[in-house]
Amino acid sequence: MLNRTNKNGGSRFANQVAWARFYLAKAGLIDTSQRGVWTLTDSGRRSQLDHQNAIRIFRDVQKTFREDEVEATTLLPAPDEAGAPPDERAPGEETFSEEMARVLQSLSAEGFERLCQRILREVGFEEVVVTGRSGDGGIDGFGTLRINRLVSDRVLFQCKKHTKQVSPSYVREFRGSMAARADRGIFLATSTFSAEAKREAAREGAAPIEMVDLDALISLLTDLRLGVTARTAFTLDHSFFREYGVPDSGSAL
Repeated sequence: MLNRTNKNGGSRFANQVAWARFYLAKAGLIDTSQRGVWTLTDSGRRSQLDHQNAIRIFRDVQKTFREDEVEATTLLPAPDEAGAPPDERAPGEETFSEEMARVLQSLSAEGFERLCQRILREVGFEEVVVTGRSGDGGIDGFGTLRINRLVSDRVLFQCKKHTKQVSPSYVREFRGSMAARADRGIFLATSTFSAEAKREAAREGAAPIEMVDLDALISLLTDLRLGVTARTAFTLDHSFFREYGVPDSGSAL
């Protein structure tokens, strides 16, 4: 489920989470007044969601939009595999993941190789070198992964700036070039890997190849704080102030 993608190549799981947030917000169970922050309301804390209640929320929100006489073309569809919820972004605005994907896919091949070099260094690889030689079976560089003070692995990596799904032929070519040259490989791509490519990378008895797709790249860059700026948001904890005589939110003062 977590690895499935939409028609547009995005994460299906993330899309469904976004739709769930949308319906919970419309039902008054979560607060979305601050962009990028979702908190339970008092009603949300009291609610016990099961399958039947989830269906009821879905129908109630749909009914509300119809009663407001929204034009038929703007009525809420059922959550689909590609579209984002209307409240997830302003018209024409990119989500963070979409913007990051666009930037990564706009990099030059040489620029993407250097970015991958930086990522590998940041996660602990040593002596990371970009070779970028054509006709070398897709090998774009190598590095050393130190296991402990006495043991280290030589690792080759390939950087594929791709918009289409990566097929197993690329993985087989990469592994063939690795023979007798490295203990393992890393394949980084600005798209997704087909199921067959993933099976080939994990094939038993062959040198292991770690697969780093577009979503994994975005996650790595975010975790490492490379090319992103973190913003801290605060919400009020009413329970903290009850000890000091402040009534619950919503109570008469």
